[in-house]
Amino acid sequence: MDFVNLPLLAASALVFISVLAGLFSVRIGFSFLLVFLGAGILAGEDGLGGYRFDDYRLSFWVGNLALAVILLDGGMRTNYARFRTGLRPASVLATVGVLICAAITALAGVLFVGLDWRTALLLGSIVGSTDAAAVFALLTRSGVVLNERVAATLEIESGMNDPMAVYLTLTFIALLAPGASSGSAWSAVALSFLQQFGWGGLIGVGGGFAMAALLRRVATRQVESGILALLIGASGLSVFAATGMAGGSSFLAVYLFGLIVANRAARVVGPTLAAMDGYAWLAQAGMFLLLGLLVTPSRMLDSVVPALAVVLTLIFVARPVAVWLCLRPFHYTARETWYISWVGLRGAVPIVLALFPLLAGTPHAGLLFNIAFMVVLTSLLTQGSTIALMARKLGVAMPDPADERQLRAVFLDFQFDPKTPVGSICEFYGLPMPADASMPLGDWMVAQLRRAPVAGDSVRMGPAALVVREVVGGKISSLGLGLKD
Repeated sequence: MDFVNLPLLAASALVFISVLAGLFSVRIGFSFLLVFLGAGILAGEDGLGGYRFDDYRLSFWVGNLALAVILLDGGMRTNYARFRTGLRPASVLATVGVLICAAITALAGVLFVGLDWRTALLLGSIVGSTDAAAVFALLTRSGVVLNERVAATLEIESGMNDPMAVYLTLTFIALLAPGASSGSAWSAVALSFLQQFGWGGLIGVGGGFAMAALLRRVATRQVESGILALLIGASGLSVFAATGMAGGSSFLAVYLFGLIVANRAARVVGPTLAAMDGYAWLAQAGMFLLLGLLVTPSRMLDSVVPALAVVLTLIFVARPVAVWLCLRPFHYTARETWYISWVGLRGAVPIVLALFPLLAGTPHAGLLFNIAFMVVLTSLLTQGSTIALMARKLGVAMPDPADERQLRAVFLDFQFDPKTPVGSICEFYGLPMPADASMPLGDWMVAQLRRAPVAGDSVRMGPAALVVREVVGGKISSLGLGLKD
């Protein structure tokens, strides 16, 4: 039985050590995903294990399965209220933002790597999407709570930009194939766009409503939460696979499926979230361990310098430019925009997408894979290790409810009813009188913000500052005011 026991012992020991190390790494702000990736590399061809693994097809299959579970879990943790708050800006980031980011990164590929434009655009598409699971796992375990607008934007963007990155990747692979310059190839690209997002949205939404209705019927019986979690997981993977077979975006479908199921059957789904979190953890661990095994560092030495040039362009130029252009119409503060720019964390998706060219036999596929790996590694080392710190430095983190000093620093000293006329406040404190002094304080605040309010929003009133303390049902329910020097 050694042929069973030895591989099982090795695999289980590797996962055990990686998870344990990951739990400790989070305490110091270090991305636990790096631990799994490092464990896979150490077990691989260039590491202590010396195991040679080059099964790209298996890696691709495992990567897609893991991403399906992760996106399902992410969709289930997004409520409708948060979805409405961040939907429009996140949708622009997930589409136009990915295009801008891919184009600027492609320019770096041409200048620093020497790629032709089509291959460079393929590279930009591969590294164009952010990693929701990595960001929010780190934030959750660090104890940082972001303001609702920033959290919703990052969460929805990360859940919705994968389909765009997949579509662009497949498009440029198709255009790099022989005869791709013909008109038929471009018409196929346009048709693929409609299929990807049309079928993805239709099957995801339809499957979500059907599953929510089924769960509400099942809830009338005594069913263990673990069984329900398995049921939701199996149905989510079914939606993922069915959408792919129909030619749609499986990633979009499974995210929307999770979103609708969780919000339409919230009472039933709530107890299953702990189990779903475990599934997501297992998916991430397995995926990064396998991807680590797939990487051979000795073969990447020649591409390190050009890869770093691409990485730096992506982090410090492409992502900030894309975010600033996309969020400009939505009146985000400069601090919020800078933070969203910084938290463009790249995780498993770029590596999985880099497997597409390898499987398709695209020219320079090996180089693209190496660059994608360097992007993920650098992103996790820099951005992944500082997202909690940057949240506090840029003031987008909400205060601890138990910390009175923090609460007063953010929400200020005096609390007011939002129905209070703004003129009476200005008269009492000697502040500049607005044109419409009879306007309720909450309405005046919204007019100044020019966007839906969230807790922590602030507006200057001469020498004073007015801040939103609480929002209920999309409306301000409590305001704070403090005098500034």
